[in-house]
Amino acid sequence: MSASKGAGAKTDEAKSLKQTRRRLSVMSDNKLIEGMDSVNLEEKDAEPAPAASGGFIINSYGGYSKKGYAPYNPKKKNQDALVMAEDPRTRSLLLCVMDGHGEDGDKVAQALKGKFANYLFAHKAFATDIKAALTEVIAKMEGEVLRDMHIETDFSGTTFTCAVIRGNTCTCANIGDSRSTLGYRNEEGGVTAVALTTDHKPDLPAEKARIEAKGGRVFAVEYDDGVDGPPRVWLGHMDVPGLAMSRSLCDAVAHSAGVSSEPDFVEYEFSQGREDLILVLASDGLWEFMSDQEVIDIAFNTTEPRYAVDKLINEANERWMREEQVIDDTTVCVAFLGNFMAGGGDAK
Repeated sequence: MSASKGAGAKTDEAKSLKQTRRRLSVMSDNKLIEGMDSVNLEEKDAEPAPAASGGFIINSYGGYSKKGYAPYNPKKKNQDALVMAEDPRTRSLLLCVMDGHGEDGDKVAQALKGKFANYLFAHKAFATDIKAALTEVIAKMEGEVLRDMHIETDFSGTTFTCAVIRGNTCTCANIGDSRSTLGYRNEEGGVTAVALTTDHKPDLPAEKARIEAKGGRVFAVEYDDGVDGPPRVWLGHMDVPGLAMSRSLCDAVAHSAGVSSEPDFVEYEFSQGREDLILVLASDGLWEFMSDQEVIDIAFNTTEPRYAVDKLINEANERWMREEQVIDDTTVCVAFLGNFMAGGGDAK
């Protein structure tokens, strides 16, 4: 009798794991294919999930990184990067978005993308202490890129926001102004958005105090039309680099003025006292002209993450063109949680 139960449990466990294999292609009328990561979760390589995990919270996910548009720069490169990878050994899902900037921002982001999943999954502490593993891996990757003579890192760098989901828990690490946001079901049956991470802007009191303590300055540039730009970080004696964030990876000159590469961490347990539905990670190409609530509302009214990604990128691109006549690189990753499949919206 007990043997039969054990076999049944193993069958159910294998079935559950099969259901966590993600459809990663974002197919739509726009055929958004470039930039996808292909990963597999093989049941035979997996270790037993912790008893307290409560099952894997993610039921499906998808993501895409789309190059922006600048009419004055036809050879523009996509400086964003997207990482989506599963670790069978620990049954962990890794999602990460980076937004490069500067002359070699694309090289910085791509170099980090090429290292991140392998380094993290191989780290000795990853199975037991995700935060410690992330801290060490991020520092290691940054150091290697800074030493790479083929990448200009004095004035080039990247943002970094990632989520490691294991069972019912999520560990977010954030550097810069890409963002991770969550949507949960509200009392009216709709969805409410809440940011999991905080954008690292130079005028945040604690960030500004650190920069000034290092001899840097924080101020916005006033344009000819009298409109102030965003607060930026400058050296104490020279008007460079003008970085519009207080934390980033690489950016050696900005770091001498107090910009930090230390990640902020958020450790979150899903659906405690409420029903969490949607997780979105994105570069500021999405967030510049869209609020957290607008983003989650759009995702809520789709039936699959890939359609949510498609709609979000298209909406963000349209708003960029209306506001600026240029389009920033836009990277979006959407995960549906628990039993959430369709928020009552369209099929696409």
